[in-house]
Amino acid sequence: MTPQTPPPRLRPLPRLIFASRWIQVPLYLGLIVAQCVYVAHFWVELVHLLQAVFGDGHALQILVQGIGYHPAPSEDGVPLPPVTSLNETVIMLVVLGLIDVVMISNLLIMVIIGGYETFVSRLDLDGHRDQPEWLDHVNASVLKVKLATAIIGISSIHLLKTFINAGAYDTKVLLWQTVIHVAFLGSAMALAFTDRLLGPHPAQPH
Repeated sequence: MTPQTPPPRLRPLPRLIFASRWIQVPLYLGLIVAQCVYVAHFWVELVHLLQAVFGDGHALQILVQGIGYHPAPSEDGVPLPPVTSLNETVIMLVVLGLIDVVMISNLLIMVIIGGYETFVSRLDLDGHRDQPEWLDHVNASVLKVKLATAIIGISSIHLLKTFINAGAYDTKVLLWQTVIHVAFLGSAMALAFTDRLLGPHPAQPH
């Protein structure tokens, strides 16, 4: 067993430049705080939903205002009365909002763990049973593709919420949200294609 050679000693200026990566640590700590805010928001929305299920009208109005739900007018253009009881559309929109929070939280985890591992320092999770599977082969390029995929999922949830509550939006809003979602999808495909072109190619069998 050969002894490991010590790492080369850096000169003062390269050492300072290399140590500057630790400046990013407060940014990742800030994202952890943002993660806590999302957890608190998730539980507040869930509590309001449970209260509305048991007939709390105030909680129901908070949910309706939070999701921006407006019942579509009748065929003759007469607006419907305000929502006074929990219906399937409100439940669906609230649940989609909760899923949206979870997906954004997953995006934050990928940025925090993957970004720290890639740009700051190793986490030394080798052999840990809870090590994320994607962290084994993470790098800046893979992280960008995964983030783009997560953003597409979040955009899909927002688009679905908009179309379920289409009566509350103008046609231009629906159109532009669809165009933006397609743009996100195209950007993610372009990133994945570029990563495939620039990545290492497996050796061809002879």
